[in-house]
Amino acid sequence: MQRRHLLTLLAAAPWALSACQRKAPKATMLPASATVLALGDSLTFGYGAPPEAAWPAQLASITGWQVVNEGANGDTAEGALARLGPLLAAQRFDAILVGIGGNDMLRGVPADTTRSRIAELLAQARAHTPHVALIATPAPDAMRAAVGALSDAPFYAELARAGEALLVPGVYADVLSDAALRSDRIHANAQGYARIAQQIAEHLRTAGWR
Repeated sequence: MQRRHLLTLLAAAPWALSACQRKAPKATMLPASATVLALGDSLTFGYGAPPEAAWPAQLASITGWQVVNEGANGDTAEGALARLGPLLAAQRFDAILVGIGGNDMLRGVPADTTRSRIAELLAQARAHTPHVALIATPAPDAMRAAVGALSDAPFYAELARAGEALLVPGVYADVLSDAALRSDRIHANAQGYARIAQQIAEHLRTAGWR
């Protein structure tokens, strides 16, 4: 029995080694002078607060990085995808933070279409830099919003895993679940954007980016 058990372990060893090798290594630390692209919609733009209060600006203050705010009010995954190529052609970025999809869900864009467009965003971003993060957006739910219990749309975790991107979960959901941190039903206020920046910075620190 012992010999059979040993043979089973030896047979499984190459598979186990291969599985370990497939795990994405911890990201290397970004340089202090890093240039970071924040690509997204009105939550990235900072709608509902002064420009200096938008979370990309506050993330820059926390990290010392140059964070380029490419948030566009009302943008969808399709719009972000159209904008990404020219942005990457015009400038080199050390890291890319993608936060998109909320308007797709609000407008009833088919989920498969949104997923495929975000997947392509991540693929293009990963071709530009290994430091790519996907910021999850909560699924629209008026009832859950009213009781302060928004949760991320589940496809973000799947997309981050498949696209080898760092998932930044629960940040938007946490802020938009708190009426004191919102400027309206779907946007943060200055305090809310500060919370978002702090939580994103903490996720990036844990991941080894800073």
